[in-house]
Amino acid sequence: MSSSSASPGPPPPADGLIGAARRHLGALARSLAHPSHPPTPLLAGSSRRWRRLAPYVVVTLLTALFVPVTFQILTSDYQVGRGLAALLALAQAGPLLMLAHRPLQAWWIVLCADVVGALVLLTPLTDPSPTLVRLPPLPQELPWPWPPSVILGHLFVLLALGLRETRRTLVAVWLTISAAGLLLYLIGSDRDAGGVVLLPVLGAVVLVITAALRERGEAQRRLAEQETISETERAGRTLLEERTRIARELHDVVAHHMSVITVQADSAPYRIEGLPEQARAEFDSIAASARESLAEMRRLLSVLRSDGTDGERAPQPGLDRIQQLVEATVRSGLRVELSMGAEVSEAIREGLPQAVDLSAYRIAQEALANVVRHAPGARTRVSVTVAGPHLTVLVVNDGAGRPGSPLESTGTGHGLVGMRERVRLTGGTLDTGPLPDGGFRVAARLPLSAATPVPSVPLASEDS
Repeated sequence: MSSSSASPGPPPPADGLIGAARRHLGALARSLAHPSHPPTPLLAGSSRRWRRLAPYVVVTLLTALFVPVTFQILTSDYQVGRGLAALLALAQAGPLLMLAHRPLQAWWIVLCADVVGALVLLTPLTDPSPTLVRLPPLPQELPWPWPPSVILGHLFVLLALGLRETRRTLVAVWLTISAAGLLLYLIGSDRDAGGVVLLPVLGAVVLVITAALRERGEAQRRLAEQETISETERAGRTLLEERTRIARELHDVVAHHMSVITVQADSAPYRIEGLPEQARAEFDSIAASARESLAEMRRLLSVLRSDGTDGERAPQPGLDRIQQLVEATVRSGLRVELSMGAEVSEAIREGLPQAVDLSAYRIAQEALANVVRHAPGARTRVSVTVAGPHLTVLVVNDGAGRPGSPLESTGTGHGLVGMRERVRLTGGTLDTGPLPDGGFRVAARLPLSAATPVPSVPLASEDS
């Protein structure tokens, strides 16, 4: 093996490290110069007014507290003149009013004021009286360069920053505070260095805690948004599945009518004597169009049907089989009473519209299935009536089910979506909802005459 292949790769060039360091420092500097959020209050998006006002109330109380406290500490402990102490107090504590909407700008003002205040405390002071008496130097045990009021006020500023700014900005802020304290200590190394260490340590703790809280809140918000999106997608998928199932079921209904049209058009020239050639050609055209439509519908059904799923080969049920449906439900343990007037039997004998007949049966079937799943043992009443040009299907169960947990505590939404789509198909109305006694009511009103279906609405607005 050659020595060139065994030797390690060359070390990275120095200019590459310098360039990377320069890029990182530039990113930190930009994060300090540009806030990561618009100048909006912390809780501006809250629906409650008192929450929106809470940040302003807090910063006002903090300012009203820290301005006199800072003034008192500067004048009594650090022997600063009253005029200069008032200016420093306003500069160091006044920007707390900006924490609600501009915390980064407030931090810059506070930091500059704190550095100026530290330099003022380091300068020997002179009595402002005409005698110009030299005051004694400050006691060495007093905290410097950051007095206690400055440290506490700065911690509140860091708290506001941690709740609003990004992690890179917080790191840049902490490094700036530490560098400023170190430079001041090098200027006045004979002073007590407790303040130089205390502010970065406490500041790091505050920044870590607040940043963790902020990131946790953002994670919860993103999770809630994702759950909302997932629920919307699930509702849309449920709606599409129900529409596809209804389309497959209605295929037999429409195919029957199209087949009848084809047979009648084909046999018309043989059943009716003396038809002119123009009428024969018209019947041939009708029969060809009907066959083409039937073929197109079969192709559409093959698209709607899932892969590997065979279509339902049994005839579609109607209201003539609702008695069998109720008896099967009773055998499952549900107490069901069926009420179907003579006018319904007469309408069945005369022939109901097939879409209405199938929809009425499926609505009653799904309503009874919901009772079995969610309220087992509840007394249920099924009523089918004909009033004028409408057929009404009513399924009501009380809240007195069997003791114990229901078979399903939460539904998938398929049942009500399917009922709603079937009613929309026939141009009828659907009324569903809980009852005061804990039961549930499903009432569908379907027109017996040819009705115009209600136009479909976007999936996003469908109620699952």
